[in-house]
Amino acid sequence: MSEFFLHTFNTLGHGLIGYIIPFLFVLTIVVFFHELGHFLVARWAGVKVLTFSLGFGPELVGFNDRHGTRWKISAVPLGGYVKFFGDENEASAPSSESLARMSEEEREGSFHHKKVGPRAAIVAAGPIANFLLAIVIFTGLFTFLGKPSTTARVDQVEAGSAAAAAGFQVGDEVTAIDGTAIGAFADMQRIVGVRAGEQLTFTLKRGDSTLQLRATPQLREVKDPFGNVHRLGVLGITRKTAAGDVTTERVDPATALWLGVKETWFVVDRTLAYIGGVFTGREAADQVGGPLRIAQISGQVATIGLAALVHLAAVLSISIGLLNLFPVPLLDGGHLLFYAVEAVRGRPLSERAQEMGFRIGLGLVLMLMVFATYNDILHLAAS
Repeated sequence: MSEFFLHTFNTLGHGLIGYIIPFLFVLTIVVFFHELGHFLVARWAGVKVLTFSLGFGPELVGFNDRHGTRWKISAVPLGGYVKFFGDENEASAPSSESLARMSEEEREGSFHHKKVGPRAAIVAAGPIANFLLAIVIFTGLFTFLGKPSTTARVDQVEAGSAAAAAGFQVGDEVTAIDGTAIGAFADMQRIVGVRAGEQLTFTLKRGDSTLQLRATPQLREVKDPFGNVHRLGVLGITRKTAAGDVTTERVDPATALWLGVKETWFVVDRTLAYIGGVFTGREAADQVGGPLRIAQISGQVATIGLAALVHLAAVLSISIGLLNLFPVPLLDGGHLLFYAVEAVRGRPLSERAQEMGFRIGLGLVLMLMVFATYNDILHLAAS
């Protein structure tokens, strides 16, 4: 199947269809599981679910299940929503008029008549489902494909680089960075790539000796195989891969699960570090991308194979989970913020305060979308 997938997208090339199909594949998986998290916990809490939609806008196709939920695919495939009984719109804003007219029986199935705890659990279930999906995908990849690795051996030291200044030599093998064990060259690249400007302590083997060197990775612009430019920390060492150098370690399901959790946490940690860097001025905001960038990357990754595309889905799932947890009204995190205030006050915020919050949240979300799209256009124009 992977070979068929690769052949198909190589045939399509980097044309429009070659971007759209993998983009929809990745986004549909991520959005479906996010909304499924909301849906399942709502059903568990006794809330009536009116609509489960993949996409926004006019309905393209759909059906009603035996519980009265309308499952549908809508025309604009840039997200999705679950609409609960008592919601005025897709953002789960309450309809005060309909809530006031509800009978006691209807209130039993109303989202807005539930206590704070169940409402918070329903809202949080979406982002949590995104993190669980990523863990499951990473675990599956480690289980079925194993863990490929090459030793962190130094085959070349660039003149004038941070590694040369620190005293790295050809033949050195890095075994730890700041006390964290390094089992592969890729492990070292990951740590160094996100620690530009920070002094790191490298433990390495040189012949029969073990020694420590301190080096500060330099921030550089690096092109990936598709020509995309990334700003990363670089030491200035190269690992040449010869036949037999790359090994694949088979792992049992328990180890694969642990690796999946670690991989998920790594993406969470680095994403939060980048966002923090943007706000403090240490990182440039031009790396923030939107649907156009995701579509481009999806099309590029699809040419590598199905496993790479599924891996991208896991990373995107984590990003969407984190984004939705931001304390911005309109997003899941904004609802959780309102519920936290309600739990402290003993009563919900006024309807006017919530309405103002949703308007502010809508403005912030629209600004982020415009900014991300602007970055996407600049990036595509420079490609």
